[in-house]
Amino acid sequence: MSYRERVGAQSFSFSGLKEVMAKATPMRSGDALAGIAAGTAAERLAARLCLADVPLQRFLDEALVPYEADEVTRLIIDTHDRAAFAPVAHLTVGGLRDWLLSDAATPEVLARLHAGITPEMAAAVSKLMRNQDLILVARKCHVVTRFRNTIGLPGRLSVRLQPNHPTDDPRGIAVSTLDGLLYGAGDAVIGINPATDSLPALIDLWHLMDDVIGRFGIPTQSCVLTHVTNTIQAIERGAPVDLVFQSVAGTQQANTSFGIDLAVLKEAHEAALSLRRATVGDPATANVMYFETGQGSALSANAHHGVDQQTCEARAYAVARAFAPLLSNTVVGFIGPEYLYDGKQIIRAGLEDHFCGKLMGLPLGCDVCYTNHAEADSDDMDTLMTLLATAGLTFLMGVPGADDIMLNYQSTSFHDALYLREVLGLRRAPEFEAWLLKMEITDPAGRIRPVSGTHRLIEHLGAARLPA
Repeated sequence: MSYRERVGAQSFSFSGLKEVMAKATPMRSGDALAGIAAGTAAERLAARLCLADVPLQRFLDEALVPYEADEVTRLIIDTHDRAAFAPVAHLTVGGLRDWLLSDAATPEVLARLHAGITPEMAAAVSKLMRNQDLILVARKCHVVTRFRNTIGLPGRLSVRLQPNHPTDDPRGIAVSTLDGLLYGAGDAVIGINPATDSLPALIDLWHLMDDVIGRFGIPTQSCVLTHVTNTIQAIERGAPVDLVFQSVAGTQQANTSFGIDLAVLKEAHEAALSLRRATVGDPATANVMYFETGQGSALSANAHHGVDQQTCEARAYAVARAFAPLLSNTVVGFIGPEYLYDGKQIIRAGLEDHFCGKLMGLPLGCDVCYTNHAEADSDDMDTLMTLLATAGLTFLMGVPGADDIMLNYQSTSFHDALYLREVLGLRRAPEFEAWLLKMEITDPAGRIRPVSGTHRLIEHLGAARLPA
């Protein structure tokens, strides 16, 4: 089906829904690189006018990536919940935007809608929204998950403690973990990006984190962010695995480039559940997966099928949603300026990703980050993390000094989380909050206390003694 629209004296035509979606997208370098971006602001406006009139039902009838050729498309269509979709089934994309911004779209109503929204619908409506619209609606979407604590409750922000080390040195990891805990970080997960793929070395990292969590009764979970097949092997060898990690993308071909498919994710999900390590809720049905995504991943694998990168990103959320993860996050500026050129594009992409994930019922966090060759800086990241925290962000990263010495990119620090808590009044996961108070790391108001060099965490983790 073709689409036509006039803007002033100019007339524009689009060959199908895929082209309308791509050209309605706010400008970003990845879509320009793929040759699918609007050529002018007028063409972008024409595409948005067309998109606003598209019935939501069209996205169930006109697949952007062929059903027969792509298992992600089959997942989206085959698991679509018609009953959940029914309250908005009569709407157009523009009508959905208006409804989402209305008082009728309460948190309770939106929670019932999650399974009825496809990623293409979420991406489409986001293209018609201003930044403030994305923030307002995402803030109304509450997605709560549980493992050893409860994540995603309104008014709370969790932090992934990220103690990466370029050689996986246990002492370096322990010191970074100590640093984060003493700043009140780590309630989302203590998650290490390993430098090695050596299975014995990976298992050592799992044991290191399990020892710290177990010895001090920390109500949090650990994760080694290695390939899912390594984690399956580690589980088979008896490693103390809490969460299974994997990067995922929005097309079958892109996931193949990652060395995964839906079957291997299902195998990993079942293996992690079999360990029954969760302590909050029923361990047999706990949230045991952790996924990362990023705009541009499908394009970088030449696996985007002509679909714009933001819609491909939303399709990755359908993959993640199918396995009920504890955590998922967009690594928004990590892939580089070829896909998100500058701070403006990174900020917009972060807000889009958070909105789409939350609207689909995903516990979405964000690695608010940029690479050193992007046209962005820490001021841009301050803006994005403040906007996302206002929008109800599930979690963000806590990296010592905000500079990841293993992955060589700029992220957010333990101090950034303290700033957000102070300015916006955001609290930690309730179980972790109580533990910090018990350990005398925070005061009853949740503020960080000074600690002496004899604090038991410092003594156990072998860090250099601090002045009393």
